[in-house]
Amino acid sequence: MPLELIPYVHRTTHRIGLYIGRFADAEVTQGEAHILAHLKAEGDSTTAELHKAFAHKRSTLTSILDRMAERGWVSREAEEKDRRTFRVRLTRQGARVASKVYAHLEKLERSVLRGLSEAELRTFREVLEKLENKAEERP
Repeated sequence: MPLELIPYVHRTTHRIGLYIGRFADAEVTQGEAHILAHLKAEGDSTTAELHKAFAHKRSTLTSILDRMAERGWVSREAEEKDRRTFRVRLTRQGARVASKVYAHLEKLERSVLRGLSEAELRTFREVLEKLENKAEERP
């Protein structure tokens, strides 16, 4: 029996990455784009909050944030209460790129949502949530 969900999720994720790659104003990786969009929508976030949002390996997240800091898009500052906790903020340049990335992703999402009912969207989210939760379980 062929897989019924995984190939679609994998292909869709890959195609979203290609869509991001067609973003003309800046060369932005998929990981960077998602973090920029998150910071645009949610505001300053700790590295722990970013880890929870994206489930990257900590070393992968650190690498992405290092590249973003080198490009002048984010700053990382240790929290005063707990010096082990870092808060990630968009810089002025990062906020400009984040706004453009967010608008690019929002355009894609809006074009899909126009064709979905609330019930279809709710079911879609439920299926993705179940898939995510099962993937997190230990075998």
